[in-house]
Amino acid sequence: MQQYEQATFAGGCFWCMVKPFDKYEGVINVVSGYTGGHVINPTYQQVCSGTTGHTEAVQITFDPKVISYKKLLEIFWQQIDPTDSQGQFADRGNSYRPAIFYHNEFQHKLALASKQALQESGCFDKPIKVAIEPATTFYLAEDEHQNYYIKHPQHYNRYYQLSGRSKFLAQHWQK
Repeated sequence: MQQYEQATFAGGCFWCMVKPFDKYEGVINVVSGYTGGHVINPTYQQVCSGTTGHTEAVQITFDPKVISYKKLLEIFWQQIDPTDSQGQFADRGNSYRPAIFYHNEFQHKLALASKQALQESGCFDKPIKVAIEPATTFYLAEDEHQNYYIKHPQHYNRYYQLSGRSKFLAQHWQK
């Protein structure tokens, strides 16, 4: 029997967090949704209002025999500005904050170690401000938000560029 695991990451708009993980062998599924809040089954509009406590996030189902959680963390870090805890790029507020939601103690330890390693790397001259929190209930976002980059490639690409994400990632993460 196949043993899959889950990883949950928030890195601003969830539209931009699906594609980077989708292309890796061992990633079974990437879904957009909401987590960390106090409202049951929140809607996109409710989450965007900032009143639910939820954060836009992606939940990744993966095969740890093919891709490691450590590799997923590496991919995550390279999709965000880890020094900005108030949102990501053009998207501001708690619902767009960057966070790692760990599902077990092993993930917790790896997340803490990866954050410390990034801080010590000197890649950024400001503190790394990504929250590391236990995973809570994950609510799937509405269908129109799932695989947005596939369904609406022109709008996705325009948003990816105009939000400032593309420029930041190219400046800070491209080797």
